[in-house]
Amino acid sequence: MDLRSEKIQRILSKYKFHDVAVEELQKIHRGYPGMQPSTGTYTFSDGTQKDLLKLIGNIPVKYEGRSYNFPIQLWLMDSFPFTPPICLLRPTPDMVIREGKHVDGGGRIHLPGLHNWDYPKSSVVGLLTEMIAKFEEDPPLSAKTTADNKDPHELLAFVSNLQINDGGSRHRDQSINKVSVIGGGDLGMASVMSILSKCKVDKLVFIDVAESSTKGGSTDLEIFGLPKVEVSRDLSASAGSTVVVVTANAWSSEQSYLSVVQTNVDLYRGIIPNLARLSPSAVMLIASQPVDIMSHVAWRQSCLPPTRVIGAGCNLDSARLSHILDINLNTHRPAWVIGELSDNKVAVMSNTGLSSNAQHEIAAGSSAAKPLLDRAFEMMKNRGQRSWSVGLSIADITNSVLTDRMKTHSVSTLAQGWGGIGAEVFLSLPCIIGSNGSTRLAGVSLGQEEDSKLRESVTSLSNLVSQLTI
Repeated sequence: MDLRSEKIQRILSKYKFHDVAVEELQKIHRGYPGMQPSTGTYTFSDGTQKDLLKLIGNIPVKYEGRSYNFPIQLWLMDSFPFTPPICLLRPTPDMVIREGKHVDGGGRIHLPGLHNWDYPKSSVVGLLTEMIAKFEEDPPLSAKTTADNKDPHELLAFVSNLQINDGGSRHRDQSINKVSVIGGGDLGMASVMSILSKCKVDKLVFIDVAESSTKGGSTDLEIFGLPKVEVSRDLSASAGSTVVVVTANAWSSEQSYLSVVQTNVDLYRGIIPNLARLSPSAVMLIASQPVDIMSHVAWRQSCLPPTRVIGAGCNLDSARLSHILDINLNTHRPAWVIGELSDNKVAVMSNTGLSSNAQHEIAAGSSAAKPLLDRAFEMMKNRGQRSWSVGLSIADITNSVLTDRMKTHSVSTLAQGWGGIGAEVFLSLPCIIGSNGSTRLAGVSLGQEEDSKLRESVTSLSNLVSQLTI
């Protein structure tokens, strides 16, 4: 492989593992001499750009006795070969992409070898071999149809996407449990580890957003390589997710609280619409701060139904409260913390026991339950919202979506119309969470103190949202 050109040498000199990368490139040349090196500027979906090396060429694919040359390009990240390449189809003008199990509508290639990349066990030579095998099973390119061209071989016809069994033909099941975590740092890493431990996922994508101040951890994940985890800087890797968790924050050095929040809103403007477009059926779970405001912002920017955009909110506090009531105070009824994630949050209790099969309902405020809830609240003090704790809470909500568990969580949701709230605000409320998102429990009359705190939060959140440029 000729790497002597000035452009290639200039780009290659910036690669973190230069000598190892050159050695791998030579191995690729020996196995696939048609893959030629070039340089280019790769634009990530968050708008950032980087000058990188890429390989361009054709791979031979046999289908129904005929041979086809499928044009591809592989972008090599500057941490290659410890990180997998970004693989894309390069269809000619007379070709169309057939979206399927291993290729999305934009032509990006998704293979087990990419998802489970683990150098030196993994290599581009092995990846190309796998790519050819998968494409021979399910060709991702076909010729454009014309009135005079309906050759089933050239069309790589629809029948190639069918499986034949005793019951006739059926489509392959394309649905997978895919979760994407957007944003690095302690919370992003805690969410990844907790979801892997708690949830049955087929694939977990961890995307470290360049503009986020909560960066870090992605390099370690690349180095140590966890099963089912793909590390990326490209939002398009999240396509087809069942749950999208957003932990990214972009705290600025501005002094005013409004300016700090606006910086986060500006960050969201660059990522939330793209995430919603790439996974239009996903449940979006927000953990950025302030969580009630950012959940509201995400809903506005995503144009998703309010049932599909929720915030982690008071779910952690609610789980702690129920645990204390059950274990420490011998009160076996679910309870939830509702309202704004601030000093104004309040506690409510279910009118059914933990073991009841009946759907939970919020018990109306009563003076009898208040001393018990106040005592439990006091026992919760100083526990804090540490990253690992929040990560576990995020995994719990994620699991309810993936398994359609229909469990009641206190999550930040559109509160308008609940309990007489007229303003468009997001607050934590008890919601039944399943595969289709959230359904609020019915509102009830609260005690005077609790109602006053809730109204105060509604006013302050409304005022803040009105000052933001969303």
